Amino acid sequence: MAESPNRRKNPSRGAKTARSVLGQQARSYFGHHRKVARDSARRLWRAPFASLMTWTVMGVALALPVALMLLLASLQGVSSGWDSAARVTAYLTEGVTLEQAEILQQTLGNDSRVAEVELIDRDTALDEFRKSSGLEDALDYLDDNPLPHTLLVTPGDSSRTANGVQTLVALVDGMEGVEQVQVDLGWLQRLNAMTELLSRAAWVLALLLSAAVVLVIGNTVRLSIENRRDEILVAKLVGGTDAFVRRPFLYTGAWFGLGGGLVAWVLLQVSLWWLSGPVERLAGLYRSDFTLSGLTFDGILALIIAAMLLGWLGAWVAVKRHLDDIDPGEIAGG
Repeated sequence: MAESPNRRKNPSRGAKTARSVLGQQARSYFGHHRKVARDSARRLWRAPFASLMTWTVMGVALALPVALMLLLASLQGVSSGWDSAARVTAYLTEGVTLEQAEILQQTLGNDSRVAEVELIDRDTALDEFRKSSGLEDALDYLDDNPLPHTLLVTPGDSSRTANGVQTLVALVDGMEGVEQVQVDLGWLQRLNAMTELLSRAAWVLALLLSAAVVLVIGNTVRLSIENRRDEILVAKLVGGTDAFVRRPFLYTGAWFGLGGGLVAWVLLQVSLWWLSGPVERLAGLYRSDFTLSGLTFDGILALIIAAMLLGWLGAWVAVKRHLDDIDPGEIAGG
């Protein structure tokens, strides 16, 4: 028996129907999200003073650790310009000729732990000493040049730590023709200790204040839950799921986070503008190019996203804790 044309069309018609149903469900789902997001934003605007207070608290809590991290980044940028202070000075023995010194320079320059090797021959060193010391007349009485050839070794990026410089010192000191190696590790150790302390302090402060932000948002959302208790009870009675009831409060937390992130950015910009002038004048007195660096566009975006996530997390904790305590049987029992 031949299959009727209508039957052959049924599979494609069923697929179209299924796609249409899925499309309607997706539009309804995202449309409800848009509606809830708009309603949550309107509720915040209807209480501008309370919302502004919450945003300000969040902004201050977020701006403090970010400001410390920016200061740390600025200090690290300045310290990268102190490479010459980390150089290892190698004084060669008196019998080493200039050709042998050049061979030592080339050997050290080929090492992956070394960024640069500068050779100062004894004649150049004597001329520089003559100009800087003001003892030209006294130096003229010298029969021979008492200064040795000198190698100035700049460590590579991987060796600009206290342990890395010590390893490099041991390498240079063990080479034939090197009489004495000199390097000051004290400043490098102090700088590394200060940088590590600031870095850990920034992360500890960020964790503590992030927890504070979560608690603040959680407490604010808890009050909102109590104010809308009857609305939640009715929604549960008519079959509203926990996800349906939870959604407006999660958007409220996200909006709080967005406002707090923007306030934090404004506070950082105002602080940077306020402090940049005195900091530059102070750095100029020490002949330093130290400047305070602000947030880049990616940093601003990351700050706002992190603030929204913290707001969402605080709202989720509050809703999870207090939504289960609301029993629809209260109305039925009443």
